Amino acid sequence: MKNALIRTSALALSLLATGVMAAVSPQEAAQLGTTLTPLGAEKAGNADGSIPAWTGGLKPGAAPVDSNGFLGNPFKDEKPLFVITAATVEQYKAKLSAGQLAMFKRYPDTYRIPVYQSHRTAWAPQAIYDAARKSAVTTESQNGGNDLKNFDQSRVYAFPIPKNGVEVVWNHMTRYRGTNYTRNHVQVVPQVNGAFTPVEMQDNAGFPQYMPDADPQQTSNILFYYKQAVTAPSRLAGSVTLVHETVDQIKEPRMAWSYNAGQRRVRRAPQVAYDGPGTAADGMRTADNGDMYNGAPDRYEWKLIGKKEMYIPYNEYQLQSPSLKYTDIIKPGHINPDYTRYELHRVWEVEATLRPGQRHIYAKRHMYFDEDTWALMGVDHYDSRGQLWRVAEGHNYNDFEHGINTWSAMAIYDLIAGRYLAMNLVNEARHAIAYDQPLTQNDFTPAALRNAGVR
Repeated sequence: MKNALIRTSALALSLLATGVMAAVSPQEAAQLGTTLTPLGAEKAGNADGSIPAWTGGLKPGAAPVDSNGFLGNPFKDEKPLFVITAATVEQYKAKLSAGQLAMFKRYPDTYRIPVYQSHRTAWAPQAIYDAARKSAVTTESQNGGNDLKNFDQSRVYAFPIPKNGVEVVWNHMTRYRGTNYTRNHVQVVPQVNGAFTPVEMQDNAGFPQYMPDADPQQTSNILFYYKQAVTAPSRLAGSVTLVHETVDQIKEPRMAWSYNAGQRRVRRAPQVAYDGPGTAADGMRTADNGDMYNGAPDRYEWKLIGKKEMYIPYNEYQLQSPSLKYTDIIKPGHINPDYTRYELHRVWEVEATLRPGQRHIYAKRHMYFDEDTWALMGVDHYDSRGQLWRVAEGHNYNDFEHGINTWSAMAIYDLIAGRYLAMNLVNEARHAIAYDQPLTQNDFTPAALRNAGVR
């Protein structure tokens, strides 16, 4: 017994010294698919039934799909249960973020939140559920949660039963995004009066597990490859950014390159990280504002506050509809609330505070993650004075044909400047996002950038 105690103490000291946080036990992991959904959300609804139980999600065939791959709206006949306005916001503030409340004050005459019946539509393929369950018992975080150990090659849902704030963040960053895909979308930064010039982009994303030519040694620390080319307007067309997103960004930082069409040169792009400027964003977003949040978590302390019920953008099928034009959506101050949909859902609440000695234009981020999908749905960004500066909202929908949670739009509102950025708009694209693309590792080399940027 004495020797066993010595060995146990030695192991505990070793874990503390290396900063390793252990995976959950098999007994805890057994909750996945029983009391918890296969991805770690509570299966049960809430006490009054306003949040229903999860019963498997919305499956293929839930609504028509047009010839260009755009999904129909399974809830097109539903009407809002109620609409929150500046006049009524006080009675709902317990289920709203500080950022949402600030938007009502900034735009009292036009900002509103239409609240619909809640639907828990999320689902994923069985292989993803199996991978998440394996991650639960094998993945460990180390170096203060800044990198992962024993993360399965499936590369999804590192911590479906999280124990702290940074593990919740990792679930967002490792959530299932589908197979290799190509997407055409638009980013806009309207003037105060609502006038805008759309910036058209084409994204290609590749995942080593879906690449037949992927070299296991070269890709062992790769989460995904990402290439983004600007295709319009003409003054920006031909610029391309390439990212190799690593899992352990302490050991091997994100690798990024850019191709400038005017110079016809490929350069390393270390600015594509943290608070480096976002592509063609007119200073309205940082590199790590993409996907609501991305990249190495090492500059922040992550505090898990807990779970709460909140009105968040959800099932935004109308907002991605090809029946809408960008001029229908983009209005002065904020996107048009006539086409948004909010529902009551449980979220994980995490507060990120800049570590002493670290630099970032956002000193604090207050973040809300959907429990069913782990997608980051809302972020309140604070400056170094502690003032609420920017409010981000992720308008998501669940692709019922593929079992993927994705974006209709993401918006970042600057409360001080009175301007905003909206990205990932697809309404006027020729085709919806296309999965199962035959992308290879060679498509994501620096040498391939020049060909992607030819105009």
